[in-house]
Amino acid sequence: MTESSDVVIMGGGLAGLTCALQLRARCPDLSIRVLERRGTPAPVAVHKVGESTVEIGAHYYADVLGLAEHLKGEHLRKFGFRFFSSDGLEAIDAVQEIGVSRYLTVPSYQIDRGIFENFLVGRARDAGIDVQAPATVTGIDLADERDPDALHRVRYDLAGVPGSCSARWIVDASGRAGLLKRKLDLHEPNGHDVNAVWFRVPQRIDVEAWSDSQRWLGRCEKGQRWRSTNHLVGDGYWVWLIPLSSGFHSIGIVADAARHPLAQMSSYDKALAWLAVHQPQLAAQLRDDGTAPADFAYLRRFSYGCRDVFSSARWAITGEAGYFLDPFYSPGSDFIAISNTYIVDMIARDHRREAHAPYARLYNQLVRSFYDNTLTLYQDQYGIFGHPQVLAAKVIWDYAYYWGSLCQLFFQRRLTDLVALGRNRADLLAINALNGAMQHFLRLWARAAPKDNQPRLLDQAGLPWFSELNRGLLDTLDDDAFAARIHASRVQLETVAAEIVGQAARGCAGCADWPQAQRVLALARREPAPADELLRYPMTA
Repeated sequence: MTESSDVVIMGGGLAGLTCALQLRARCPDLSIRVLERRGTPAPVAVHKVGESTVEIGAHYYADVLGLAEHLKGEHLRKFGFRFFSSDGLEAIDAVQEIGVSRYLTVPSYQIDRGIFENFLVGRARDAGIDVQAPATVTGIDLADERDPDALHRVRYDLAGVPGSCSARWIVDASGRAGLLKRKLDLHEPNGHDVNAVWFRVPQRIDVEAWSDSQRWLGRCEKGQRWRSTNHLVGDGYWVWLIPLSSGFHSIGIVADAARHPLAQMSSYDKALAWLAVHQPQLAAQLRDDGTAPADFAYLRRFSYGCRDVFSSARWAITGEAGYFLDPFYSPGSDFIAISNTYIVDMIARDHRREAHAPYARLYNQLVRSFYDNTLTLYQDQYGIFGHPQVLAAKVIWDYAYYWGSLCQLFFQRRLTDLVALGRNRADLLAINALNGAMQHFLRLWARAAPKDNQPRLLDQAGLPWFSELNRGLLDTLDDDAFAARIHASRVQLETVAAEIVGQAARGCAGCADWPQAQRVLALARREPAPADELLRYPMTA
Protein backbone atom coordinates (compact mmCIF):
# COMPACT_ATOMS: atom_id res chain seq x y z
CA MET A 1 0.00 0.00 0.00
CA THR A 2 1.33 3.44 -0.97
CA GLU A 3 0.78 6.20 1.56
CA SER A 4 0.67 9.87 0.62
CA SER A 5 2.22 13.14 1.81
CA ASP A 6 2.45 16.57 0.27
CA VAL A 7 6.23 16.60 0.70
CA VAL A 8 8.71 13.77 1.20
CA ILE A 9 12.17 14.74 2.41
CA MET A 10 14.81 12.06 1.89
CA GLY A 11 17.28 12.55 4.72
CA GLY A 12 16.65 13.50 8.33
CA GLY A 13 19.94 15.19 9.12
CA LEU A 14 20.62 18.88 9.48
CA ALA A 15 19.46 19.91 5.99
CA GLY A 16 16.33 17.76 5.90
CA LEU A 17 15.05 18.48 9.39
CA THR A 18 15.56 22.23 9.16
CA CYS A 19 13.86 22.27 5.77
CA ALA A 20 10.90 20.42 7.27
CA LEU A 21 10.66 22.86 10.20
CA GLN A 22 10.91 25.92 7.97
CA LEU A 23 8.28 24.47 5.65
CA ARG A 24 5.95 23.67 8.56
CA ALA A 25 6.19 27.27 9.79
CA ARG A 26 5.43 28.63 6.31
CA CYS A 27 2.69 26.13 5.38
CA PRO A 28 1.12 24.68 8.56
CA ASP A 29 -1.41 22.54 6.68
CA LEU A 30 1.07 20.60 4.52
CA SER A 31 1.73 16.95 5.33
CA ILE A 32 5.49 16.37 5.52
CA ARG A 33 7.31 13.05 5.80
CA VAL A 34 11.04 12.74 6.55
CA LEU A 35 12.88 9.49 5.79
CA GLU A 36 16.13 9.15 7.74
CA ARG A 37 18.51 6.27 7.09
CA ARG A 38 20.11 6.28 10.55
CA GLY A 39 18.28 5.19 13.64
CA THR A 40 17.59 7.66 16.42
CA PRO A 41 18.91 9.00 18.69
CA ALA A 42 22.19 10.01 17.05
CA PRO A 43 25.38 9.59 19.11
CA VAL A 44 26.78 12.66 20.85
CA ALA A 45 30.12 14.16 19.75
CA VAL A 46 30.97 11.75 16.92
CA HIS A 47 27.82 11.94 14.79
CA LYS A 48 28.95 14.16 11.91
CA VAL A 49 31.40 16.96 11.17
CA GLY A 50 30.25 20.42 10.17
CA GLU A 51 30.18 21.67 13.75
CA SER A 52 31.27 25.28 13.18
CA THR A 53 28.64 27.80 12.07
CA VAL A 54 29.09 31.29 10.72
CA GLU A 55 26.71 34.22 10.61
CA ILE A 56 24.17 33.11 8.00
CA GLY A 57 23.82 29.57 9.33
CA ALA A 58 23.70 30.71 12.96
CA HIS A 59 21.07 33.35 12.15
CA TYR A 60 19.03 30.77 10.24
CA TYR A 61 18.99 28.32 13.14
CA ALA A 62 18.52 30.89 15.90
CA ASP A 63 16.18 33.46 14.36
CA VAL A 64 14.55 32.06 11.22
CA LEU A 65 13.78 28.70 12.85
CA GLY A 66 13.48 30.07 16.39
CA LEU A 67 16.07 27.78 17.99
CA ALA A 68 18.10 30.44 19.81
CA GLU A 69 17.29 29.13 23.30
CA HIS A 70 18.54 25.65 22.42
CA LEU A 71 21.73 26.98 20.81
CA LYS A 72 22.55 29.18 23.79
CA GLY A 73 21.77 26.46 26.33
CA GLU A 74 23.20 23.33 24.72
CA HIS A 75 26.04 24.49 22.49
CA LEU A 76 29.04 26.83 22.66
CA ARG A 77 29.11 30.40 21.46
CA LYS A 78 32.03 30.69 19.07
CA PHE A 79 34.85 33.18 19.65
CA GLY A 80 35.12 33.79 15.93
CA PHE A 81 37.65 32.32 13.54
CA ARG A 82 41.30 32.37 14.57
CA PHE A 83 44.34 31.70 12.38
CA PHE A 84 47.85 30.82 13.57
CA SER A 85 50.77 30.75 11.08
CA SER A 86 52.35 27.96 13.10
CA ASP A 87 53.63 25.49 10.51
CA GLY A 88 56.53 23.46 11.95
CA LEU A 89 56.98 25.77 14.94
CA GLU A 90 57.10 24.81 18.59
CA ALA A 91 55.70 28.04 20.09
CA ILE A 92 52.14 29.22 19.40
CA ASP A 93 53.00 32.60 20.95
CA ALA A 94 55.84 33.24 18.47
CA VAL A 95 53.74 33.41 15.30
CA GLN A 96 51.20 35.66 13.62
CA GLU A 97 47.68 35.31 15.00
CA ILE A 98 44.60 36.67 13.23
CA GLY A 99 41.37 36.92 15.20
CA VAL A 100 39.26 39.01 17.53
CA SER A 101 40.26 40.11 21.02
CA ARG A 102 36.59 40.30 22.09
CA TYR A 103 33.27 38.94 20.93
CA LEU A 104 31.62 40.78 18.06
CA THR A 105 27.89 41.55 18.01
CA VAL A 106 26.44 38.80 15.82
CA PRO A 107 26.77 35.37 17.47
CA SER A 108 27.77 32.10 15.88
CA TYR A 109 28.03 28.67 17.50
CA GLN A 110 30.03 25.47 17.75
CA ILE A 111 27.37 22.80 17.31
CA ASP A 112 27.49 19.21 18.52
CA ARG A 113 25.71 17.63 15.58
CA GLY A 114 24.39 14.68 17.57
CA ILE A 115 22.81 16.86 20.24
CA PHE A 116 21.43 19.27 17.66
CA GLU A 117 19.95 16.70 15.29
CA ASN A 118 18.34 14.77 18.17
CA PHE A 119 16.75 18.03 19.26
CA LEU A 120 15.56 18.73 15.71
CA VAL A 121 13.93 15.29 15.47
CA GLY A 122 11.93 15.98 18.65
CA ARG A 123 11.04 19.47 17.47
CA ALA A 124 9.87 18.13 14.10
CA ARG A 125 7.71 15.41 15.63
CA ASP A 126 6.20 17.90 18.07
CA ALA A 127 5.29 20.03 15.02
CA GLY A 128 3.42 17.12 13.44
CA ILE A 129 6.13 16.18 10.94
CA ASP A 130 6.25 12.43 10.27
CA VAL A 131 9.90 11.46 10.87
CA GLN A 132 10.54 7.83 9.94
CA ALA A 133 13.79 6.16 11.03
CA PRO A 134 15.64 4.00 10.23
CA ALA A 135 14.27 4.27 6.70
CA THR A 136 16.45 3.42 3.71
CA VAL A 137 15.28 4.74 0.34
CA THR A 138 15.27 1.86 -2.15
CA GLY A 139 13.80 3.59 -5.19
CA ILE A 140 12.52 6.87 -6.59
CA ASP A 141 9.88 7.07 -9.32
CA LEU A 142 9.66 10.63 -10.55
CA ALA A 143 6.36 11.93 -11.89
CA ASP A 144 5.84 12.80 -15.52
CA GLU A 145 6.80 16.48 -15.73
CA ARG A 146 4.14 17.03 -18.40
CA ASP A 147 1.37 16.13 -15.98
CA PRO A 148 0.95 18.93 -13.38
CA ASP A 149 -1.07 16.64 -11.11
CA ALA A 150 1.16 13.56 -11.24
CA LEU A 151 2.82 12.45 -8.01
CA HIS A 152 6.31 11.21 -7.30
CA ARG A 153 6.74 7.93 -5.45
CA VAL A 154 9.51 7.03 -3.01
CA ARG A 155 10.08 3.40 -2.05
CA TYR A 156 11.85 2.63 1.19
CA ASP A 157 12.65 0.02 3.80
CA LEU A 158 11.53 1.01 7.30
CA ALA A 159 13.31 -1.17 9.88
CA GLY A 160 13.04 -4.14 7.54
CA VAL A 161 9.47 -3.49 6.38
CA PRO A 162 8.99 -2.33 2.77
CA GLY A 163 6.91 0.80 2.25
CA SER A 164 6.26 3.59 -0.22
CA CYS A 165 4.92 7.11 -0.22
CA SER A 166 3.60 9.31 -2.99
CA ALA A 167 4.20 13.05 -2.84
CA ARG A 168 3.74 16.18 -4.89
CA TRP A 169 7.23 17.36 -3.91
CA ILE A 170 10.43 15.42 -3.23
CA VAL A 171 13.34 17.07 -1.43
CA ASP A 172 16.69 15.28 -1.44
CA ALA A 173 18.60 15.96 1.77
CA SER A 174 20.43 12.63 1.74
CA GLY A 175 23.92 14.12 2.10
CA ARG A 176 26.75 12.58 0.15
CA ALA A 177 24.53 9.68 -0.86
CA GLY A 178 23.11 12.20 -3.36
CA LEU A 179 20.06 10.10 -4.27
CA LEU A 180 18.61 12.44 -6.89
CA LYS A 181 22.03 13.54 -8.07
CA ARG A 182 22.94 9.94 -8.88
CA LYS A 183 19.56 9.12 -10.39
CA LEU A 184 19.59 12.16 -12.68
CA ASP A 185 23.35 12.23 -13.29
CA LEU A 186 23.73 15.75 -11.89
CA HIS A 187 27.19 15.42 -10.33
CA GLU A 188 29.64 18.08 -11.43
CA PRO A 189 33.35 18.15 -10.51
CA ASN A 190 34.72 21.58 -9.66
CA GLY A 191 38.49 21.14 -9.88
CA HIS A 192 39.05 21.82 -6.16
CA ASP A 193 41.27 18.82 -5.36
CA VAL A 194 41.45 18.81 -1.57
CA ASN A 195 41.24 15.97 0.97
CA ALA A 196 40.30 15.89 4.64
CA VAL A 197 40.79 13.63 7.66
CA TRP A 198 39.16 14.20 11.04
CA PHE A 199 38.65 12.72 14.46
CA ARG A 200 37.20 13.65 17.84
CA VAL A 201 39.07 13.35 21.16
CA PRO A 202 37.44 13.35 24.64
CA GLN A 203 39.47 16.30 25.92
CA ARG A 204 39.81 20.05 25.54
CA ILE A 205 42.43 21.29 23.09
CA ASP A 206 43.14 24.73 24.52
CA VAL A 207 45.86 26.54 22.59
CA GLU A 208 46.34 28.86 25.57
CA ALA A 209 47.71 25.89 27.50
CA TRP A 210 50.60 25.84 25.02
CA SER A 211 52.06 29.12 26.32
CA ASP A 212 52.85 30.67 29.70
CA SER A 213 53.47 34.14 28.26
CA GLN A 214 51.22 36.53 30.17
CA ARG A 215 51.61 39.13 27.44
CA TRP A 216 50.33 36.67 24.82
CA LEU A 217 47.56 35.34 27.05
CA GLY A 218 46.40 38.89 27.75
CA ARG A 219 45.85 39.79 24.10
CA CYS A 220 42.29 38.40 24.14
CA GLU A 221 39.40 38.06 26.54
CA LYS A 222 40.79 35.77 29.20
CA GLY A 223 40.46 32.06 28.55
CA GLN A 224 38.35 32.36 25.40
CA ARG A 225 40.64 31.26 22.55
CA TRP A 226 39.58 27.62 22.92
CA ARG A 227 36.04 28.62 21.89
CA SER A 228 37.25 29.83 18.50
CA THR A 229 37.34 27.72 15.40
CA ASN A 230 41.13 27.67 15.53
CA HIS A 231 42.97 27.25 12.25
CA LEU A 232 46.60 26.10 12.40
CA VAL A 233 47.84 26.95 8.92
CA GLY A 234 50.75 26.24 6.63
CA ASP A 235 51.57 25.96 2.96
CA GLY A 236 48.86 23.90 1.30
CA TYR A 237 46.92 22.90 4.42
CA TRP A 238 45.10 23.92 7.57
CA VAL A 239 44.11 22.10 10.75
CA TRP A 240 40.82 22.80 12.50
CA LEU A 241 40.26 22.74 16.25
CA ILE A 242 36.56 22.95 17.16
CA PRO A 243 35.30 22.50 20.75
CA LEU A 244 32.01 20.71 21.44
CA SER A 245 29.72 21.27 24.41
CA SER A 246 29.92 17.57 25.25
CA GLY A 247 33.58 18.05 26.25
CA PHE A 248 35.05 16.61 23.07
CA HIS A 249 37.22 18.45 20.58
CA SER A 250 36.89 18.01 16.82
CA ILE A 251 40.20 17.97 14.95
CA GLY A 252 40.60 17.91 11.19
CA ILE A 253 43.40 18.18 8.65
CA VAL A 254 42.40 19.66 5.29
CA ALA A 255 45.08 19.64 2.63
CA ASP A 256 45.80 20.27 -1.02
CA ALA A 257 46.21 16.80 -2.50
CA ALA A 258 49.27 17.78 -4.54
CA ARG A 259 51.20 19.19 -1.57
CA HIS A 260 50.08 16.81 1.18
CA PRO A 261 48.80 13.48 -0.22
CA LEU A 262 46.05 11.72 1.70
CA ALA A 263 48.26 8.65 2.13
CA GLN A 264 50.38 10.66 4.60
CA MET A 265 47.47 11.03 7.04
CA SER A 266 44.92 8.30 6.24
CA SER A 267 45.06 6.69 9.71
CA TYR A 268 45.25 8.14 13.19
CA ASP A 269 48.89 7.09 13.62
CA LYS A 270 49.80 8.61 10.25
CA ALA A 271 47.91 11.79 11.09
CA LEU A 272 49.80 12.07 14.40
CA ALA A 273 53.12 11.62 12.60
CA TRP A 274 52.14 14.27 10.05
CA LEU A 275 51.10 16.66 12.84
CA ALA A 276 54.42 16.07 14.62
CA VAL A 277 56.13 17.64 11.62
CA HIS A 278 53.67 20.42 10.81
CA GLN A 279 51.92 21.21 14.12
CA PRO A 280 54.18 19.79 16.84
CA GLN A 281 52.42 21.39 19.81
CA LEU A 282 49.12 19.77 18.88
CA ALA A 283 50.81 16.42 18.23
CA ALA A 284 52.58 16.61 21.60
CA GLN A 285 49.33 17.20 23.48
CA LEU A 286 47.60 14.34 21.73
CA ARG A 287 50.51 11.96 22.38
CA ASP A 288 50.99 13.06 25.98
CA ASP A 289 47.32 12.53 26.72
CA GLY A 290 47.40 9.11 25.10
CA THR A 291 43.62 8.84 24.80
CA ALA A 292 42.41 7.02 21.71
CA PRO A 293 40.21 9.13 19.42
CA ALA A 294 36.50 8.44 19.53
CA ASP A 295 36.41 8.16 15.74
CA PHE A 296 38.54 8.65 12.64
CA ALA A 297 37.43 9.26 9.07
CA TYR A 298 38.63 10.79 5.84
CA LEU A 299 37.28 12.05 2.53
CA ARG A 300 39.09 12.25 -0.76
CA ARG A 301 38.22 15.14 -3.10
CA PHE A 302 35.38 16.22 -0.87
CA SER A 303 34.41 19.30 -2.88
CA TYR A 304 31.89 19.03 -5.71
CA GLY A 305 29.10 20.77 -7.56
CA CYS A 306 25.71 19.89 -9.00
CA ARG A 307 24.27 20.88 -12.37
CA ASP A 308 20.79 21.64 -11.00
CA VAL A 309 19.36 21.64 -7.49
CA PHE A 310 15.80 22.91 -8.13
CA SER A 311 13.37 21.80 -10.80
CA SER A 312 10.01 22.90 -12.14
CA ALA A 313 9.18 19.16 -11.98
CA ARG A 314 8.72 19.64 -8.21
CA TRP A 315 11.92 18.19 -6.89
CA ALA A 316 14.74 19.95 -5.04
CA ILE A 317 18.12 19.18 -3.51
CA THR A 318 19.57 20.73 -0.36
CA GLY A 319 22.71 20.42 1.76
CA GLU A 320 25.55 18.09 0.79
CA ALA A 321 23.24 16.18 -1.54
CA GLY A 322 23.84 19.06 -3.95
CA TYR A 323 26.88 21.26 -3.36
CA PHE A 324 29.85 21.05 -1.06
CA LEU A 325 32.55 23.71 -1.12
CA ASP A 326 35.23 23.63 1.58
CA PRO A 327 35.13 23.79 5.40
CA PHE A 328 37.74 26.58 5.72
CA TYR A 329 35.11 29.27 6.39
CA SER A 330 32.40 26.81 7.49
CA PRO A 331 29.86 27.56 4.73
CA GLY A 332 27.91 24.28 4.99
CA SER A 333 25.09 25.60 7.20
CA ASP A 334 24.95 28.78 5.12
CA PHE A 335 24.13 26.85 1.98
CA ILE A 336 21.57 24.75 3.85
CA ALA A 337 19.91 28.01 4.95
CA ILE A 338 19.96 29.50 1.46
CA SER A 339 18.79 26.35 -0.33
CA ASN A 340 16.02 25.65 2.19
CA THR A 341 14.76 29.22 1.91
CA TYR A 342 14.38 28.83 -1.85
CA ILE A 343 12.82 25.37 -1.54
CA VAL A 344 10.25 26.52 1.01
CA ASP A 345 9.34 29.50 -1.15
CA MET A 346 8.78 27.32 -4.24
CA ILE A 347 6.68 24.77 -2.36
CA ALA A 348 4.64 27.53 -0.71
CA ARG A 349 3.93 29.14 -4.09
CA ASP A 350 2.86 25.81 -5.56
CA HIS A 351 0.70 25.12 -2.50
CA ARG A 352 -1.11 28.41 -3.14
CA ARG A 353 -1.58 27.26 -6.74
CA GLU A 354 0.76 29.94 -8.00
CA ALA A 355 3.27 29.30 -10.77
CA HIS A 356 6.49 27.92 -9.28
CA ALA A 357 8.36 26.95 -12.46
CA PRO A 358 9.83 30.41 -13.23
CA TYR A 359 11.07 30.63 -9.65
CA ALA A 360 12.67 27.18 -9.85
CA ARG A 361 14.72 28.32 -12.85
CA LEU A 362 15.68 31.64 -11.29
CA TYR A 363 16.47 30.26 -7.84
CA ASN A 364 18.59 27.56 -9.43
CA GLN A 365 20.63 30.28 -11.16
CA LEU A 366 20.93 32.31 -7.97
CA VAL A 367 22.12 29.51 -5.72
CA ARG A 368 24.54 28.44 -8.45
CA SER A 369 25.96 31.97 -8.59
CA PHE A 370 26.40 31.98 -4.79
CA TYR A 371 28.20 28.63 -5.05
CA ASP A 372 30.46 29.77 -7.92
CA ASN A 373 31.38 33.04 -6.23
CA THR A 374 32.06 31.37 -2.87
CA LEU A 375 34.19 28.68 -4.54
CA THR A 376 36.66 31.40 -5.58
CA LEU A 377 37.53 31.89 -1.90
CA TYR A 378 38.95 28.35 -1.77
CA GLN A 379 39.93 27.16 -5.23
CA ASP A 380 43.73 27.33 -5.76
CA GLN A 381 43.99 29.35 -2.53
CA TYR A 382 45.75 26.82 -0.30
CA GLY A 383 49.18 28.18 -1.18
CA ILE A 384 48.19 31.44 0.54
CA PHE A 385 47.84 29.68 3.90
CA GLY A 386 51.62 29.46 4.22
CA HIS A 387 52.11 33.20 3.66
CA PRO A 388 51.21 35.17 6.83
CA GLN A 389 51.00 38.64 5.28
CA VAL A 390 48.87 37.62 2.32
CA LEU A 391 46.68 35.42 4.53
CA ALA A 392 45.94 38.45 6.72
CA ALA A 393 44.79 40.43 3.68
CA LYS A 394 42.78 37.50 2.35
CA VAL A 395 40.94 36.90 5.63
CA ILE A 396 39.88 40.54 6.00
CA TRP A 397 38.83 40.68 2.34
CA ASP A 398 36.85 37.44 2.51
CA TYR A 399 35.01 38.55 5.65
CA ALA A 400 34.17 41.95 4.16
CA TYR A 401 32.94 40.32 0.94
CA TYR A 402 30.78 37.81 2.84
CA TRP A 403 29.30 40.26 5.36
CA GLY A 404 28.86 42.98 2.74
CA SER A 405 27.01 40.97 0.10
CA LEU A 406 25.63 37.48 0.77
CA CYS A 407 24.97 38.15 4.47
CA GLN A 408 23.08 41.31 3.59
CA LEU A 409 20.77 39.38 1.27
CA PHE A 410 20.07 36.73 3.89
CA PHE A 411 19.78 38.83 7.05
CA GLN A 412 17.55 41.36 5.30
CA ARG A 413 15.41 38.53 3.85
CA ARG A 414 15.97 39.61 0.26
CA LEU A 415 16.95 36.19 -1.17
CA THR A 416 13.51 35.76 -2.74
CA ASP A 417 12.82 39.46 -3.27
CA LEU A 418 13.19 39.66 -7.05
CA VAL A 419 12.50 43.40 -7.11
CA ALA A 420 15.37 44.05 -4.68
CA LEU A 421 17.69 41.69 -6.54
CA GLY A 422 16.94 43.45 -9.80
CA ARG A 423 17.32 46.93 -8.33
CA ASN A 424 20.72 46.09 -6.81
CA ARG A 425 21.95 43.87 -9.61
CA ALA A 426 24.66 46.24 -10.89
CA ASP A 427 26.26 46.65 -7.46
CA LEU A 428 26.05 42.93 -6.68
CA LEU A 429 27.62 41.97 -10.00
CA ALA A 430 30.38 44.55 -9.50
CA ILE A 431 31.12 43.14 -6.04
CA ASN A 432 31.36 39.61 -7.40
CA ALA A 433 33.62 40.65 -10.29
CA LEU A 434 35.92 42.49 -7.90
CA ASN A 435 36.08 39.46 -5.61
CA GLY A 436 37.08 37.18 -8.49
CA ALA A 437 39.86 39.55 -9.52
CA MET A 438 41.06 39.92 -5.92
CA GLN A 439 41.29 36.15 -5.37
CA HIS A 440 43.50 35.84 -8.47
CA PHE A 441 45.71 38.70 -7.32
CA LEU A 442 46.10 37.21 -3.83
CA ARG A 443 47.34 33.93 -5.30
CA LEU A 444 50.01 35.68 -7.34
CA TRP A 445 51.06 37.93 -4.46
CA ALA A 446 51.61 34.90 -2.20
CA ARG A 447 53.88 33.31 -4.80
CA ALA A 448 56.03 36.41 -5.29
CA ALA A 449 56.33 38.16 -1.93
CA PRO A 450 58.77 37.34 0.90
CA LYS A 451 57.20 35.89 4.03
CA ASP A 452 57.04 37.81 7.30
CA ASN A 453 55.78 35.83 10.31
CA GLN A 454 55.79 38.29 13.21
CA PRO A 455 54.66 37.27 16.74
CA ARG A 456 51.63 39.57 16.86
CA LEU A 457 47.86 39.56 17.04
CA LEU A 458 46.08 41.20 14.12
CA ASP A 459 42.99 42.16 16.08
CA GLN A 460 39.95 42.26 13.82
CA ALA A 461 37.82 43.62 16.66
CA GLY A 462 40.08 46.68 16.70
CA LEU A 463 39.06 47.68 13.17
CA PRO A 464 36.05 49.98 13.74
CA TRP A 465 34.63 49.54 10.23
CA PHE A 466 34.96 45.76 10.52
CA SER A 467 33.12 45.61 13.84
CA GLU A 468 30.42 47.92 12.45
CA LEU A 469 29.99 45.75 9.36
CA ASN A 470 29.29 42.82 11.68
CA ARG A 471 26.93 44.80 13.93
CA GLY A 472 25.06 46.20 10.94
CA LEU A 473 23.88 42.73 9.96
CA LEU A 474 21.20 43.11 12.63
CA ASP A 475 19.80 46.36 11.20
CA THR A 476 16.30 46.30 9.74
CA LEU A 477 16.40 48.05 6.36
CA ASP A 478 13.62 49.23 4.08
CA ASP A 479 14.09 49.00 0.31
CA ASP A 480 15.92 52.31 -0.05
CA ALA A 481 18.14 51.67 2.95
CA PHE A 482 18.94 48.18 1.65
CA ALA A 483 19.96 49.59 -1.74
CA ALA A 484 22.13 52.16 0.05
CA ARG A 485 23.72 49.40 2.16
CA ILE A 486 24.62 47.29 -0.88
CA HIS A 487 26.11 50.29 -2.67
CA ALA A 488 28.07 51.23 0.47
CA SER A 489 29.41 47.67 0.60
CA ARG A 490 30.58 48.00 -2.98
CA VAL A 491 32.37 51.28 -2.25
CA GLN A 492 33.95 49.86 0.90
CA LEU A 493 35.19 46.78 -0.93
CA GLU A 494 36.62 48.94 -3.70
CA THR A 495 38.57 50.90 -1.09
CA VAL A 496 39.82 47.73 0.62
CA ALA A 497 40.88 46.29 -2.75
CA ALA A 498 42.95 49.36 -3.58
CA GLU A 499 44.56 49.25 -0.14
CA ILE A 500 45.47 45.58 -0.54
CA VAL A 501 47.17 46.29 -3.87
CA GLY A 502 48.97 49.24 -2.27
CA GLN A 503 50.07 47.08 0.66
CA ALA A 504 51.38 44.44 -1.72
CA ALA A 505 53.26 47.05 -3.78
CA ARG A 506 55.16 48.29 -0.74
CA GLY A 507 56.56 44.83 -0.01
CA CYS A 508 56.72 43.28 -3.48
CA ALA A 509 58.42 45.47 -6.07
CA GLY A 510 56.50 45.76 -9.30
CA CYS A 511 53.46 43.76 -8.31
CA ALA A 512 51.16 46.78 -8.62
CA ASP A 513 51.98 46.74 -12.34
CA TRP A 514 50.87 43.15 -12.86
CA PRO A 515 47.86 42.84 -15.18
CA GLN A 516 46.00 41.14 -12.32
CA ALA A 517 46.66 44.11 -10.02
CA GLN A 518 45.57 46.52 -12.71
CA ARG A 519 42.41 44.49 -13.17
CA VAL A 520 41.61 44.85 -9.45
CA LEU A 521 42.26 48.58 -9.55
CA ALA A 522 40.17 49.05 -12.68
CA LEU A 523 37.23 47.26 -11.11
CA ALA A 524 37.76 49.19 -7.88
CA ARG A 525 37.98 52.47 -9.81
CA ARG A 526 40.86 53.42 -7.53
CA GLU A 527 44.61 54.03 -7.55
CA PRO A 528 46.79 51.95 -5.21
CA ALA A 529 46.19 53.38 -1.75
CA PRO A 530 49.30 55.07 -0.28
CA ALA A 531 48.34 54.09 3.27
CA ASP A 532 46.23 51.34 4.80
CA GLU A 533 43.39 53.12 6.54
CA LEU A 534 40.89 50.26 6.61
CA LEU A 535 43.60 47.61 6.99
CA ARG A 536 45.44 49.22 9.87
CA TYR A 537 45.10 46.47 12.46
CA PRO A 538 45.82 47.28 16.09
CA MET A 539 48.82 44.97 16.46
CA THR A 540 49.66 43.55 19.85
CA ALA A 541 53.16 42.09 20.05
